[in-house]
Amino acid sequence: MTFKTIRVIDVNGKTVLLRADLNVPAKDGKVTDTTRIDRLKPTIDFLVKQGAKVLVMSHFGRPKGGFEKEFSLAFLIPALEESWGHTVLFAEDCVGDQAEMLAGSLGHGQVGLLENLRFHKGEESNDPAFVAQLEKLGDIYVNDAFSAAHRAHASTEGLAHVMPTAAGFLMEAELNALSDALESPERPVIAIVGGSKISSKLSVLDNMVRKVDFLFLGGGMANTFFYAQGIEVGKSLCEKDMADEAKKIMATAKASNCTILLPVDRVIVEKFGENAAHTVCDAMNMPADQEAVDVGPETIKMLADTMATCKTVLWNGPLGVFEVKPFDKGTNEAAKVVAHLTKAGKVVSVAGGGDTVSALEHAGVAGDFTYISSAGGAFLEWLEGKTLPGVAALSVYKTAA
Repeated sequence: MTFKTIRVIDVNGKTVLLRADLNVPAKDGKVTDTTRIDRLKPTIDFLVKQGAKVLVMSHFGRPKGGFEKEFSLAFLIPALEESWGHTVLFAEDCVGDQAEMLAGSLGHGQVGLLENLRFHKGEESNDPAFVAQLEKLGDIYVNDAFSAAHRAHASTEGLAHVMPTAAGFLMEAELNALSDALESPERPVIAIVGGSKISSKLSVLDNMVRKVDFLFLGGGMANTFFYAQGIEVGKSLCEKDMADEAKKIMATAKASNCTILLPVDRVIVEKFGENAAHTVCDAMNMPADQEAVDVGPETIKMLADTMATCKTVLWNGPLGVFEVKPFDKGTNEAAKVVAHLTKAGKVVSVAGGGDTVSALEHAGVAGDFTYISSAGGAFLEWLEGKTLPGVAALSVYKTAA
């Protein structure tokens, strides 16, 4: 797709409405993970250096369309200032008098933050009247919130139709990385998809087998594919009612020349818990009274051997119950293989999804992948092959002054 970036528009002296995603993890009024904040810094720095008046917009949590103190963005100010290195002024509303006063008071190179967009129902309904209220605050609209791009909201989609529009550096990086990994990748491509259920990722799997050369299935969803083939899964998590869907995906894969890979050995337990007694069994000989909680060493070897023949690796979801030791070993070992191949320049690796980021950080290799998307739902919808409203809107931009 064609879209402008902030590199090619004149922002000097202009008020830039910057859509960010500051819906960050927090506890007791403190930000616990600054990843999304930190990734906005290049865009903030560029706009400030170019003399823009930067007015940041975001949602946080799920308020019911009115002010709720627990969802106010005011608590973010210290974390934003520490990460961005700029003073951040604050308006107690995102539209109306308070917002207009902040917008009017900003000088060149200053940064302001508007209150939670979702305190107004017009945000999520993409109400043209609410879009118009936001439009009044700025001259140029910049979207740097790929992680919110799957929502057709006023601040992610509506503004792009009425204002000069550009993508921020984070949005640009996400789109380039994802395009390189799935739309025009170096082949062969392997997708590693884990997690507990195939029902939540049916569309992802259906799209993946049409686009990649190898699809490795880990986690609980592998059990459904075993079951669909008449293979014992014991007491393992398994969506037996999804067996027909699994068969359809296997048929699509065969027709698309995609090889589906399943674990060849499993780590099994009789009773699950931290440091529970466990053994390794051949995946074809699963005891009926046991539960699979991780992939085994032979699976990691098979996966490593396959990845060594590939040029691109896509990853979504853990391979086992990585939150509980020692059943994080399979995910950790596989992630280290990807990291090693990436650092050696042999593969381009792109990962995304909430549990995925946590799993790769837990494995200590998040910094070694080519790109890790901080998006959750948007990343999954992109894997499904869906058009994201916030991304599509970037291509309908008006000409910037």
